[in-house]
Amino acid sequence: MRALAGMSLESDGAHFVDSSVVTESSTTPQRPDLPPAWQPSEVEAELYQGWVDRGYFTADAGSDKPPFTIVLPPPNVTGSLHMGHALNHSVMDALTRRRRMQGYEVLWLPGMDHAGIATQNAVERDLANNGLSRGDLGREKFVARVWEWKEEYGGKILDQMRRLGDGVDWSRERFTMDEGLSRAVQTIFKKMFDDGLIYRAERIINWCPRCQTALSDIEVEHSDDDGELVSIRYGDGADSIVVATTRAETMLGDTAVAVHPEDERYAHLIGTEVEVPLTGRRVPIVADEHVDPKFGTGAVKVTPAHDPNDFEIGQRHGLPNLTVMDGRGVITVRGPFEGLDRFEARPAVVAALRDQGRIVAEKRPYVHSVGHCERCGTVVEPRLSLQWWVKVEGIAKAAGDAVRDGRTTVHPADLTKRYFDWVDNLHDWCISRQLWWGHRIPVWYGPEGEVVCVGPDEQPPSGEGWRQDEDVLDTWFSSGLWPFSTLGWPEKTADLAKFYPTSVLSTGYDILFFWVTRMMMFGLYAMKDREAIQAVPFEHVYLHGLIRDANGKKMSKSRGNGIDPLAWIDSYGADATRFTLLRGANPGSDLAVAEEWAAGARNFTTKLWNATRFALSNGAAVDRPLPARDALTDADRWILDLLDQLVSDVDGQFEAFQFAKLSEALYHFTWDEFCDWYLELAKVQIAEGGERAEATQSVLGHVLDVVLRLLHPLTPFITETLWKTLTGGESLVVAEWPKPSGAERDGTAAARIEGLKKLVTEIRRFRSDQGLRPTQKVEGKVRGACCVDLLDQVPSVKALTRMTEPGEAFAVSASLEVGLPKGTVTVELDTSGTIDVVAERKRMTKDLAVAEKERAQCEGKLNNASFTDKAPADVVAKIQARLAVANADIERLNARIAALPEPK
Repeated sequence: MRALAGMSLESDGAHFVDSSVVTESSTTPQRPDLPPAWQPSEVEAELYQGWVDRGYFTADAGSDKPPFTIVLPPPNVTGSLHMGHALNHSVMDALTRRRRMQGYEVLWLPGMDHAGIATQNAVERDLANNGLSRGDLGREKFVARVWEWKEEYGGKILDQMRRLGDGVDWSRERFTMDEGLSRAVQTIFKKMFDDGLIYRAERIINWCPRCQTALSDIEVEHSDDDGELVSIRYGDGADSIVVATTRAETMLGDTAVAVHPEDERYAHLIGTEVEVPLTGRRVPIVADEHVDPKFGTGAVKVTPAHDPNDFEIGQRHGLPNLTVMDGRGVITVRGPFEGLDRFEARPAVVAALRDQGRIVAEKRPYVHSVGHCERCGTVVEPRLSLQWWVKVEGIAKAAGDAVRDGRTTVHPADLTKRYFDWVDNLHDWCISRQLWWGHRIPVWYGPEGEVVCVGPDEQPPSGEGWRQDEDVLDTWFSSGLWPFSTLGWPEKTADLAKFYPTSVLSTGYDILFFWVTRMMMFGLYAMKDREAIQAVPFEHVYLHGLIRDANGKKMSKSRGNGIDPLAWIDSYGADATRFTLLRGANPGSDLAVAEEWAAGARNFTTKLWNATRFALSNGAAVDRPLPARDALTDADRWILDLLDQLVSDVDGQFEAFQFAKLSEALYHFTWDEFCDWYLELAKVQIAEGGERAEATQSVLGHVLDVVLRLLHPLTPFITETLWKTLTGGESLVVAEWPKPSGAERDGTAAARIEGLKKLVTEIRRFRSDQGLRPTQKVEGKVRGACCVDLLDQVPSVKALTRMTEPGEAFAVSASLEVGLPKGTVTVELDTSGTIDVVAERKRMTKDLAVAEKERAQCEGKLNNASFTDKAPADVVAKIQARLAVANADIERLNARIAALPEPK
């Protein structure tokens, strides 16, 4: 990402522009004055509320416009805006604002997720502060307390979305536990239960002993923790076998030892039995291809009730499942370890094994990956548990086929493989959670063992002995229905008919598996029987990367390297915050951010503000058509051709979700071409007056109009303010999106302007070398311009380089030759009397002495063999680079001193 923070900003947005040269055209209507500086904090809130009040973001299901739909990935009701949200919301807002300007009926639907475990934990902490637990309240009163908490504290992030400028349809805001979405959850559960896709079984799950619930994979955070790896000998003599484990306490539940079937070391043991130490139980030695013969000893202990891989081995070999600890991680096996916490039992078991001489080796610390509960940090325990599951085989295949046949496209394409890797290898999904906050599982159990699943329009069974399942559904179950439940499903609503399937899903690649695949499965399953509605939930999936700090580290509370986007908005404005994030948003790639980049983006908005003020003060016109091409100057045709190319490029990059590239293109055109060159050239042309001035004012207004339209989806607040002032139009939110003019590119004009730019740049550099101040005027001549087709550009060249017409006493004291494609241009200057030759010679001589000292130091080190032989290669390379710079400085300074005129 190009650093912006250090760039200078001229008050009029251009180099060497004399504001006294031009006054506003008398034919230009008076427009409101812009303040001297852009102050986003003073206008953003009012602008946003005005957009909402005028209904710009409210979608019309009865419209005949083509639909464009995005449903906001629902943030947790407990959440607040973080940098990941800010990036994703900036992406979605840019997409929807552009489509709205293109004439689509746009629905960007907002809402929140009830976030079962996160919200329940928040309320439990609140209760604990008052000395209470959820058990003290009971289920009904606790759930009521959570609803109260949600109304008081929930949805903070929705207010923060307004600060960012999110153009969402607030009239359609949804919540995963509101009445309509709850009906959708119960409907699809009943349908899948009846179809045999939802069942209850004992399987291994992620279990949090503190939260007392099963966890989804995304609720488990893995970290590299210090532990110990102990190698234990099972059995004795030639028939003994050694296994290694980091969880010695689970050996109390071992029901086998496994080896690879082709491992010759253990071929003679396969099918035999070995005694598990400390237990007296004999278990079989089985052959299973899951075992890696190259890891450790090539033999593994098998504890089916406490390890997911071991469970699979156990299923294949018909092994019993022995549970050795309860839900709080306390050992339940009778004997000396009963009643110990799992982390107390671990060293106790190792000590007992050591006493028996069973410990073959111990390695500590042993760093290995350990799962922790995302919400409370407790080490997660794999545990055999009776839970509700979704059978995914058929619906997962459908989700894969939808991407394979092109109904849904993943961006970037290289993440499609990751999608297939996951969706083609899905295991059945555990959907039950041992919580009180959430969608309660709609299953009732009868006194005679009956199991009844109840749909939303059915009465649950009643009478003595009937009870509802205590568990609630995984949050991802309800959020998996989000693309269609929010539109009114299972009812046949106008919203569903108009806005499903949704157009784009934008989200981080880190939840491709956890959320995207679930929405694909549910959408294809639920909508497959809907007439005239494509079953896929979205046509495009755009996956952005994660936000990291300037050093590439993942942001986290523990590292203290997180950045609050609201702090950036307060300091630099919403537009600068959005532009910073979008400018780094390459599909699928992580984005490193730092505050100086936000400051640089603010400089860009300042540049745009100043450029518009300059254009307005110089009569930029949007109320008349552009003149014919042959009535325009080279500069006018050049900038219009660049503008056409910009419109085409931005459109193509939007379609490809290349936000970094389109942001860069807009930045480069606006700052480098429009502000730094065209505004300067336009001012010279406007100063000539007459038809040329009016034509240039029209081009100036047209280009600025288009640039503001193109920038609006990225930086909505400043562009709205500037565009309304420039055009008097209603709002950019509903303005028309630009299209290329279709005019043929003028290559000759482009070549001439590129020649002018090179000539001006070289003259400015030469002036600086001569010690001239940027604003200092000097007499000069340009020779040879006619030979390189730049004769018409000479007035602009001279104006942009502060070169005045030679007087009678003109004497060449400095000259410069500039090589251009068609020849050489000679520039002659009379610098006599314009610089203090004595002072300039003294300054450059001092700089020369510094450079020569630097060269001597570098050469001394590089000529010292003891240094070059011992110093790291990168250190030597740095000294060599310093020497090269010093030599270049010496050559440059000597040339400049030699070129100085003799003092009078």
